[in-house]
Amino acid sequence: ITKTELIKWKSKDGLEIEGLLSYPANYNKRKTYPLALIIHGGPAGVFTQSFTGNPGIYTIQYFTNNGYAVLRPNPRGSTGYGKDFRYANFKDWGFGDYEDIMSGVDKVIDMGVADPKRLAVMGWSYGGYMTSFVVTRTDRFKAAVMGAGIADWRSFHGRSYLHSWDAIHYNDSDPYDVESAHASFSPINFIKNAKTPTLILHGEQDWDVPVEQGYQFPRALRDLGVDTRLVVYPREPHGVEEYEHQLDIARRVRQWFEERLLD
Repeated sequence: ITKTELIKWKSKDGLEIEGLLSYPANYNKRKTYPLALIIHGGPAGVFTQSFTGNPGIYTIQYFTNNGYAVLRPNPRGSTGYGKDFRYANFKDWGFGDYEDIMSGVDKVIDMGVADPKRLAVMGWSYGGYMTSFVVTRTDRFKAAVMGAGIADWRSFHGRSYLHSWDAIHYNDSDPYDVESAHASFSPINFIKNAKTPTLILHGEQDWDVPVEQGYQFPRALRDLGVDTRLVVYPREPHGVEEYEHQLDIARRVRQWFEERLLD
């Protein structure tokens, strides 16, 4: 099991952010390594110290054993840091939290661990949403994996059974107003900025974030000539439950990253 440590940094607005940095196997402090950034779900999820070999959609030890440093940030909105921190992303998805995450990436680069030319990002649910927002805000990443992410809040409102949930986070924003928060916080509206090769993963029976969200993003990327691929897993809900599918994700993500980061 490779080393994991708690690190802290200041975001763009001075807010202190924590995260977990897992070092690659056989870490050599004289070398830099490709960085796999993993964004948690929620947004009220949180990364805590636990056994990094535990199975999951993105298994930490799988990446560290294959030569990656892994950063798991807890941006504003995460649970466990008090009410003010939990509500600090209200009406601000994809902006303040984006700065929290990217300043964490810079922290690991400044530590001499991560190679700034070999960065990858991935996430599931809110983490998938943030991944899609990251690739429409910056071209610093060489590869991305968007898992069960929201591309367009307006169509999410029209399709998901959680249709009132988005209004709660966006202060009763009107989804039928083209200038509403539903538009300004939708990654699809910034898609022309995207250049990062992006793998999209989604469950066919996902009713939290309906699978049509997964179809929208690669269509837009293809229209723009950006390298992309969509994989839809039959029978799967918002999470991925079948072992064969979990194994397929691990292999696909590793191959997607290796072809773009390790050549």
